[in-house]
Amino acid sequence: MSEPSQSAPGRAALSVADPEIASLIAREERREADKLRLIASENYASRAVLEASASCLTNKYSEGYPHKRYYEGQQIIDEVEELAKSRLRALFGKPLADPAQLHVNVQPYSGSPANLAVYLAFVKPGETVMGLGLAAGGHLTHGHTVSITGKFFHSVPYGVRKEDHRIDLEEARRLAREHRPKLIWCGTTAYPRTLDFAAFRSIADEVGAILAADIAHISGLVAAGLHPSPVGVADVVTSTTHKTLRGPRGGMIFCKPEHASAIDRAVFPGLQGGPHNHTTAGIAVAAREASTPEFVAYARRIVDNAQTLAEALKERGFSLVTGGTDNHLLLVDMTPKNIGGKPYAQALDRAGIVCNYNAIPFDPRKPMDPSGIRMGTPCVSSRGMGKDEMKRLAGFMDEVAKSQAPEVCDRIAAEVREMCGHFPAPGLSV
Repeated sequence: MSEPSQSAPGRAALSVADPEIASLIAREERREADKLRLIASENYASRAVLEASASCLTNKYSEGYPHKRYYEGQQIIDEVEELAKSRLRALFGKPLADPAQLHVNVQPYSGSPANLAVYLAFVKPGETVMGLGLAAGGHLTHGHTVSITGKFFHSVPYGVRKEDHRIDLEEARRLAREHRPKLIWCGTTAYPRTLDFAAFRSIADEVGAILAADIAHISGLVAAGLHPSPVGVADVVTSTTHKTLRGPRGGMIFCKPEHASAIDRAVFPGLQGGPHNHTTAGIAVAAREASTPEFVAYARRIVDNAQTLAEALKERGFSLVTGGTDNHLLLVDMTPKNIGGKPYAQALDRAGIVCNYNAIPFDPRKPMDPSGIRMGTPCVSSRGMGKDEMKRLAGFMDEVAKSQAPEVCDRIAAEVREMCGHFPAPGLSV
């Protein structure tokens, strides 16, 4: 395999100034082009998003909010941020009678800081919060004990049912009645089914809690109308901007008008200094791209590909948590294949198929050596792959499950490279 040129578009100066970093970036670009990337939280940003993110806007410091800054020279920056907010408001405010009432904050540096802002806005240290447990598919920032959110607040996790691994809403209601949380999270990182935001709204109303929906993984599907929206249901909605939405690495918060001041104060000056203006520009570009029919077709392809892959794997004897998927994500229990999730994920990587090992609900194995793997279809869908490629992918995965021998993995990696060559990756110069 030949090395990509270090003088690829946009990197001529870098190749001269720092050839080592230029070479590493070129190698990573080749890796992203030649492998089937199935990390559920990854994607390909468009060239337009990458160019905005690498612009001169990174030079400007802009503490505060549009028209209320602490430094001068903000005329253009204010326009950039307002444009990002207005595009996101139009994209995600569709469920509202008046989308203009949706408050948007695009300054969080990523999803975790966005979630921390919700805590700072609504909860005092030591007060009770609830979220889906990490082992059941939730996120660290929803109150897990190793996170600051589990150390500064009293966290009561709810889980999934043992019989079908679906979120146990009855347990969530019982725990809410018992513990009276100030904040309830509805959001996941390893849960392949549709979220019932209305049910969580009912639970939150019963105990007087703030309802926060974390849609980091599914925001692109929500924007495209392929997953129910929590906007207008939850008090506050947080998300990253780089997963299914295909933007830069950033975060955003939506909330009802009555919470706008608390959220804005929590982000700045509560948690952050100046926003990353180059990222804000990239978010604006991604929001414009997400408003097109092409984006809707891509989002639909994500779900179709995930469901096709799920069925093809089941036909080959793989065990899927919840039996399938409604979204972009698959969680696979490798126990019936007599291999742990970690060694299987490592063998798949050698075979050109990149996913992550992941705990499954009620996993008897340790977190660093779990029973499962987690996969997602955003990246392959961005490349234009479809059902035929998903069926072929399932065949590759079956071969690796049967034998992790280097010669088997290397042969499959060559076939994967050949397949990837027919589907150029967006944003890459190779």
